[in-house]
This record gives sequence, C-alpha cells and structure tokens, in this order.
Amino acid sequence: MKFVRFKDQSAVYSGVLKDSEIKEIKGDIFKDWEYTGRSFQKEQVQLLAPILPNQIIGIGANYVSNKVDIPEVLPEIPVFFFKPTSSVIGPEENIVIPAGAKQVKFESELAIIIGKEAKNVPESEVLDYVFGYTIGNDVTAPVFFHGDGHWTIGKSFDTFTPLGPVIETELDPFNVNVEARLNGALKQDSPTDLMIIPIRKMISYLTSVMTLREGDVILTGSPVGAELVNTGDVIECEIKEIGILRNSFAEARESVKS
Repeated sequence: MKFVRFKDQSAVYSGVLKDSEIKEIKGDIFKDWEYTGRSFQKEQVQLLAPILPNQIIGIGANYVSNKVDIPEVLPEIPVFFFKPTSSVIGPEENIVIPAGAKQVKFESELAIIIGKEAKNVPESEVLDYVFGYTIGNDVTAPVFFHGDGHWTIGKSFDTFTPLGPVIETELDPFNVNVEARLNGALKQDSPTDLMIIPIRKMISYLTSVMTLREGDVILTGSPVGAELVNTGDVIECEIKEIGILRNSFAEARESVKS
C-alpha cells in the first residue's frame, strides 16, 4: 500500500495511491484510518513529503562497492547523526544550496518509517516495528563540516532532506536497489545487501540507545557514487518499488528587506 500526502489548491490531504488515482483517507495512518470516499488524480495535485517525521536519524558511510569489501568485524559504535525536521521537503521542491557553499552533495537512500514505539528490540523482531519505507536524499554541504569531524551543520540546512514520493508498506527492503540519476546520468545503483551495517542490526542498535517512536525516520546510508552538484542540476533518487524522488538544486536568495 502506498500512502501519500498531497496538496490540492491550498488544502493538504492524506491518501492511498493506486496507479494514478489517490483515494483520500482520514485518521492516523499508524493506527486507525478510513477512506473518505473522495478521490484525486495524481497528475492534478502536488505530492508532499509523505510524512512529517518525529525525528530523523542517519547513518554515515554505510555502503561498500562489492560484497567482498564488507568488513568481517562490524563497527562497535556505528556513525549515526540527526537531521532536523525543518530540513524536510517533498518531491519537485528545490534543494537550496546555502550561501557559503558553491556545491552540495546528493545521497540517495532507503528511508525506514518506524510505526510503533521500540526499545531494546532484538534483530529478529525489528521489522515488526517498521511501518513502511520511502526514499530519502541526505543532502550534505561538506564545506560546513567541523574540523573535528562533526557533521551536524553540513547536513542540517533547510531543504536538505527530501522525502518521497510515497510510503510503501509492502516492500522487501533486502531486495531493492538504491539508485540516483544526476541530469539523467546514472550515478548510484546498489543493492541494499551492500550495506555495512544491515537494516536489522541498525534498528536494533538504535533501540538499545534510544526509544524509537512512530513517525521516526531512519536514513540507511547512501551507495557509492554520490557527487557534488551545482545550481540548476536535477537529481532523481529512485527505488523502483517506491518511485522517483525528483528535486532541482537552486541558489540561495538574499532576503529582501522592506
């Protein structure tokens, strides 16, 4: 099932997408919801980020080029980081390259949506706590990385976390490819079995540290091939079973004082 958020005129709705038709729903997608009886055509509305996250957690440097490169001993403490919810945008919205950064980096990723409270969950049970999956673009401005290795500023600018186009609840996350096309040219194309920290271990570890709650988003890492991009470039992050998350890069505008 594909859940969406969308705008028609100035109103925001939730719905279930099937083919090109969106059937409006009301209620809490994590608990109780129902169809309203209204429907919309996908081409006639604006798709938004399919979720307004509770929090966003990313993992760094989590893919290798080939299976033989996966280390036999995994890191005892994986490199996780937070991204602010204010960085979230949806499909077709502009990613703004901030003043002070001539270029930024795209990072196409499988994003996990947590569906219920999770604490100290064993690896064998973590998928019971997953509501669904979407595509994330972990946009990064490396020029703002701190000299001591802190990543927060470089990953936190407004528009730096595109999500979408849908939340797919019927997905085998272990049998998909994460792709990215820059101006039509394929740059990333890796199966999720090239992750260093696999999905089950990733979620289980996080629940040993913190309580995950419904609406939390976990960005699972970006395949090899991410590049720096410029104003005017177009990035299409794709997982075929979910769809295409398309955004353009724009230059920051100076505020106009009245």
